[in-house]
Amino acid sequence: MDKIDIKILSHLLNNCRKADRQIGKSIGISGAAVKSRIKKMIDSRIIEEFTLKIEPPVLGYSVLYFVVSGKDLKNILEQIRLIGEPFFVVPCVGDITVYSIVVKEDPNKKMELAKNLMKDVRVLSIFEAQNPGIRSDLTKTDLEIIDILLKDPRIKIDQIAKSTNLSTKTVARSLDKLQNDEAIQFTLVYNPMKMTGYIPFAILVGVTSNVKKTLIKLEKKFSESFLQKPFVNMNQIVLFFYSNDIFRLDELTRMVHKIEGVESVDLFIPKKITFPQKWVKDSIELSKRSKKLHLSYQIQS
Repeated sequence: MDKIDIKILSHLLNNCRKADRQIGKSIGISGAAVKSRIKKMIDSRIIEEFTLKIEPPVLGYSVLYFVVSGKDLKNILEQIRLIGEPFFVVPCVGDITVYSIVVKEDPNKKMELAKNLMKDVRVLSIFEAQNPGIRSDLTKTDLEIIDILLKDPRIKIDQIAKSTNLSTKTVARSLDKLQNDEAIQFTLVYNPMKMTGYIPFAILVGVTSNVKKTLIKLEKKFSESFLQKPFVNMNQIVLFFYSNDIFRLDELTRMVHKIEGVESVDLFIPKKITFPQKWVKDSIELSKRSKKLHLSYQIQS
C-alpha cells in the first residue's frame, strides 16, 4: 500500500458510498484511478467487504463491551453468545480480543451474568456503551432499504428501487437521510494483516473532563494520522490511527496521554475485524411485522 491507498481507504471507512470522483477530487487523482485502486484493494483482500455499521440502540438494543485475554476465541465467543449476539469481534496482538455484544434485557443483569459465565477467562474490562445525544427516527421504508444495503451498501439507487418497488426519489431521500444519521455508518471491513507497509491501530482514551472538548483537542492534534472518525462512548474515546513505523505507535500513544483531559490510554493492534449482522437482520424482520410506522430512539449517556 501507499499513502494514496490509505487516503482512499480512510474515505471509504467513513462513507463507502462516496463517489470515486469525489474521493479523487479530494486527494488529487482521477475517479478512474480511485476505482482502479479500490479494485486492487478488493482483489488483494485488503478490503474484505463493504458493510453497514448500525448503532444497536437505534434498533432498541443495549451494547456491552468486553476486553479479554486468551487464545481460545471459539470457546469465549460461545460463552458470550449465551449473553447476547455479537456486534463486532476484534482479535488483537498479544492475545487480547475486543468483543461487543447486543442485548435486549437489562444490561446490568447481563453484565453480572457475563462475569459469572466467564470466571475462567481473564476479563480486562467490561462496560456498557452509550452514545450521547444521538437520535434516530427510522421508518419502515428506511428499514426496507437498509435490508437491501446490508447485502451491498454501495448498490445503485435504481437497483434499490427495482428490488423494493419504491420510486428512485423515495430511495434517494431515504439514502440521504441514512447517510446523515450519526448512528448509521456506511463503511467497510478491512484486513489489517494485508495492509503491507502500514499498521492500523486503535487507542482507547479515558477522559476525566468534558468529552466533546477533549475530542476537539485530539482531532486538532492528530487528525492527519486518523484512519477513520473517532468513536465516542460516555467518558471514553476510541481513536483509529495508522502508521508506517511501529515505533510511531508508542510515540502517538504517549502524545495522546499528554492531552489535557486525558486520564488513560490503551493501545490495540487488530489482527482481524468482523461485524456479524445476524442481530440486525433479526431486528429488521421483527420491525417489519410491527404495526408502528416509525422506530424512534434517543441514545443518551
